[in-house]
Amino acid sequence: QVQLVESGGGLVQAGGSLRLSCAASGRIFSIMSMGWYRQAPGKQRELVASMSSGGNTNYADSVKGRFTISRDNAKNTVYLQMNSLKPEDTAVYYCKMAIVSYTSTQRYTSDYWGQGTQVTVST
Repeated sequence: QVQLVESGGGLVQAGGSLRLSCAASGRIFSIMSMGWYRQAPGKQRELVASMSSGGNTNYADSVKGRFTISRDNAKNTVYLQMNSLKPEDTAVYYCKMAIVSYTSTQRYTSDYWGQGTQVTVST
């Protein structure tokens, strides 16, 4: 079993910063890709940023230059540093990881999601 726990959301004024964290625990053999998604009320969930196992990153156009994704492999943790926040960044943010887990007889890869953390940016 694998669990992802997020932290770091909250209320911030426009122009401010927040740092989200997402830590994975459990039977982890390795972590492939990591990413952050967000879902605003009435909208579909969208990719914000992702990072491959090799360190390649990808960002939504709306956050380029403001958000930075990073990872700490030793801690099985992914971060999202969010600067120059705007009201339109308000959403529930979810982390997602593609993790190779294991049993006594096999390894398998699955996608896991965090529980979500609310980010609210006020004007």
